[in-house]
Amino acid sequence: MPARPPRLKLRRDFQRVAGKGARAARPGLVLQALEAPGQGLRVGFTATKKIGNAVVRNRTKRRLREAVRLTLGASDVIGFDLVLIGREATAERDWRTLLGDLRGALKQARVTP
Repeated sequence: MPARPPRLKLRRDFQRVAGKGARAARPGLVLQALEAPGQGLRVGFTATKKIGNAVVRNRTKRRLREAVRLTLGASDVIGFDLVLIGREATAERDWRTLLGDLRGALKQARVTP
């Protein structure tokens, strides 16, 4: 079972990635990526109130965490801070399609080849 990458938790880290990082939008998610040389991969997750109530937001973040664990848990990607933002479609999107959205966003943001 792939391990989970370390998490971004501080507001200033989220803001730094949003302000300086590359952005890739897909129907199921938005990815913000900032190169961070000299450190491992760190990932943060967020979902705004406009996508739904707490149940929907938590489900959205759980799905994003699992998608990252499966996609990047066993990979050799290092030196990036990533922020995944849930969209309205994330909670109900087909699982394979959501994984495809994540892979496409990672390629667009030049995190993976």
